[in-house]
Amino acid sequence: MAGTKITAHPIHLGLGATADIEPLFTGSMDWYTSYGDRHVKDGNEGRLVSMSTFTESWDMWEMHPQGSEVVLCISGSITLHQEMANGSKATVSLGPGEYAINEPGAWHTADVEEEVTALFITAGEGTQHRQR
Repeated sequence: MAGTKITAHPIHLGLGATADIEPLFTGSMDWYTSYGDRHVKDGNEGRLVSMSTFTESWDMWEMHPQGSEVVLCISGSITLHQEMANGSKATVSLGPGEYAINEPGAWHTADVEEEVTALFITAGEGTQHRQR
């Protein structure tokens, strides 16, 4: 039996210490909407575990109002920009093996100068986006 690629099929961590393999990841807003519908019973306690590779800086900001998000750099380097709910701002640079936490309500985006791979553990319920 072969393992499952997290870049293709993220994991949902749910109530009762469950772990579910998600359908093929497309990155579209429809995929995220369907994810929310599939796991609505887990509410704020559900977590999406995903991994993505980026070659360009993000063109969007995002914010998770219901919980924290962990960003773990796997390879390359990534610079996170955070606007906290209290109005303060922070910039965090991550290299392989380093992580940062986006607190609930913190708007965040990222810059990359070369290819970077990061693992995300996200409390995604109610996630919002805005243009950068």
